[in-house]
Amino acid sequence: MPMHWGRFQQVVFFLLCVSLVPNGFGNFTLVFLTDVPSHRCVVPGINLTEDWNATIIPIKVVSGEPEPSRCSRYRLDVVRNLSAQGFIPGRDVNLTDLEQEDCVDGWSYSKDVYQSTLVSEFDLVCSDEWKQPFTATVYFIGVLFGSFFSGQLSDRFGRKPVLFATMAVQTFFSFIQVFATSWTMFTILLFFNGLGQMSNFVAALVLGSEIMTGNVRILFSSLGSCLGFAVGYMILPLVAYFLRDWKSLTLASSLPGLLYLPLWSFIPESPRWLLSQGKVEEAEAILRKAAKWNKVKVPNIIFQDYSGNEKKPEPKEKANVTVLLRNGSIRTTTLVFCFVFFTSSTGYYGLSLNTAQLHADPFISCFISAAVEVPAYISSWLILRYFPADRLSSLPCFLEQCRFTSSYYCLKVYQISILHWRLLRNTATGTCITVSRVGTSLAPFLIKLDTYILCLPYIIMGTLAVLSAIAALFLPESFRQPLPETVQQMHERARLKFPCTGKETPIPLEHFDGPL
Repeated sequence: MPMHWGRFQQVVFFLLCVSLVPNGFGNFTLVFLTDVPSHRCVVPGINLTEDWNATIIPIKVVSGEPEPSRCSRYRLDVVRNLSAQGFIPGRDVNLTDLEQEDCVDGWSYSKDVYQSTLVSEFDLVCSDEWKQPFTATVYFIGVLFGSFFSGQLSDRFGRKPVLFATMAVQTFFSFIQVFATSWTMFTILLFFNGLGQMSNFVAALVLGSEIMTGNVRILFSSLGSCLGFAVGYMILPLVAYFLRDWKSLTLASSLPGLLYLPLWSFIPESPRWLLSQGKVEEAEAILRKAAKWNKVKVPNIIFQDYSGNEKKPEPKEKANVTVLLRNGSIRTTTLVFCFVFFTSSTGYYGLSLNTAQLHADPFISCFISAAVEVPAYISSWLILRYFPADRLSSLPCFLEQCRFTSSYYCLKVYQISILHWRLLRNTATGTCITVSRVGTSLAPFLIKLDTYILCLPYIIMGTLAVLSAIAALFLPESFRQPLPETVQQMHERARLKFPCTGKETPIPLEHFDGPL
């Protein structure tokens, strides 16, 4: 089938996949930028005996293990006097009776792993420890707003302009973050970086899903685009291993976008979106270009149904989020999607952002976390091809990184490429991903709950996963069905069937994969 996998499709397939490499790289830089090095209170250079120098930092018990306190020291003036009088700590002085004080002279940080991080640069420890997870939360709030507004902008102004605009935003703000002189300044810039970070992922995914057809669409949506993301994710720990200061790593995250921005002329607009806007000539021009590249002949009039003055089935339907909430069946489907996206995103990022704490070497941990996504994506592609899609969303009930990865991206393919009609496809995608970013924003604080109960974060994620797996059973079937092209087709497909009744009423949909 040359029109499905010719030179034109191969070029677009490759370029869209490559455009997602910076996303995988930049999306997890905070794993290293906000990692907390070992630290202790600074002790100014004063005349203390060797015994007092060794004991001026109190010993705390953390997770059953004794370790030097990170946030306190014995009062310096008291220790100086005891040292001058010749008292021996632990023999002449009971250390538990000594008064302690905060790290009023700052902290010294270990450089065994990093030369510097945001934590060591801006002292995000002790009383300011909350700023460390809050940094990631601000970033994901930016992603939340970007996902929501970019989806509607893409449906209104086109997939291609939004794709390149959000890539430019991501590249620009990643670059100027290097010059941040305070935590507040860095966090504000990080918010704007988040606006573009995953928005171009959504635009690229929808654009590829609408340009590709048949099995190539599934290959791109579930495997190609996600492998591009995973490649960027796997490159991150390799680069971070050699660039161990936060400014160099931040600068490295901005460079890939510069290489991609000149490729505007090689990526076409979505013909489906052009048709939805009545731009038939532009859509035909793209298909004729594809036919020329693929060396196949096309008829003089490609879209006969769109020529002439016949009445369009949906002439003035506006693309906005309220359409998703008007009809009961579409509203229920959208709400189920939002909940399952929320759960998958919370679990995925909760595990991913915690990779630096899973092994003594954070670079190995991050690379393994990234590499495990490859078999997850391959299995997702096979499942999407050969099994009903509404059963895929039950995958979040498994807490392993591979399972969350599979479920998260199967959900995107299911919801983006199959269920919602073309005029609202990006809006629906942006809405669901916006809700998922609420879970992502909470994930940095969720994993901090292990300071109270070690397994509490995993209990919460597991409970949410089971509930979302049950909710996913009420989603409509889309296995081997074409993309819905009208609101009416979406109404019909969105009917919910109780999964235990076994009653199904197949609804035929007109196949639209013809010339596209």
